[in-house]
Amino acid sequence: MSINKDTIKKISKLARITVTNDETDRLEKDLNSILKFVEQLKELNTDNVEPISSVSDQDLTMNKDEVKKINAKDDILKNAPEKNSNYYVVPKVIE
Repeated sequence: MSINKDTIKKISKLARITVTNDETDRLEKDLNSILKFVEQLKELNTDNVEPISSVSDQDLTMNKDEVKKINAKDDILKNAPEKNSNYYVVPKVIE
């Protein structure tokens, strides 16, 4: 498979981007070299290679899903520079 100028113009139209003639020539060369590399990858023998989802062998630790009702209102309001009963007091923004 190779990419020609008509294909690049069609892709640029679908992507709604403007491509000049100079860019079309450069893109044609670049995209064809990418496709050539992908074709080389298809030739690799991967019969005895196990698929992996990560390059790391570490197992992920799973935490238990526990529902906790935490009422940290007082702890949170300790950080407020000014408060009124159970609320933060902030400067008025809209007049």
